[in-house]
Amino acid sequence: MRPSDALPFRVLEDGVAVSIRLTPKASRSAVTGIAAEADGSPVLKASVTSVPEGGKANAALVALLAKEWRVPKRALTIVAGTTDRRKTLRLAGEPGVVLADLKVWASRVFSGEPVDGID
Repeated sequence: MRPSDALPFRVLEDGVAVSIRLTPKASRSAVTGIAAEADGSPVLKASVTSVPEGGKANAALVALLAKEWRVPKRALTIVAGTTDRRKTLRLAGEPGVVLADLKVWASRVFSGEPVDGID
C-alpha cells in the first residue's frame, strides 16, 4: 500500500492518533511500512527487538518512533492496545503541525512522493 492511498493518522484535539501494528521479538527495530487491516483501515507497521512483557515492547516502540519522528518520548502516549499488537498512539502537539510533519515523514520514508490530504 502506498502512503498516499491511506494514512494511519487521525487528527485529535491535542495532537494526532496513529494506528500501529507492532511485531515484538523481531530481528531488528524498524518502521516497516503502511498496511491495511482486515477491515481496510490503514496501520503503521513497526517491529521491535524487545519482548512483549512488562511493557518492554511498548517502551521500545515509543523510543523507536520518538527517534524516527525526532520528537521527545514524552510527546508519545499509547492510548489503546497496551497489551495487544494493534495499538493507538497519540503524538501530542498542535494537530495541524503534527499532521503535516507526519505526512512529510511518510512521504520521505515510504515513497518519495508527496502525500495527499486525509480525512
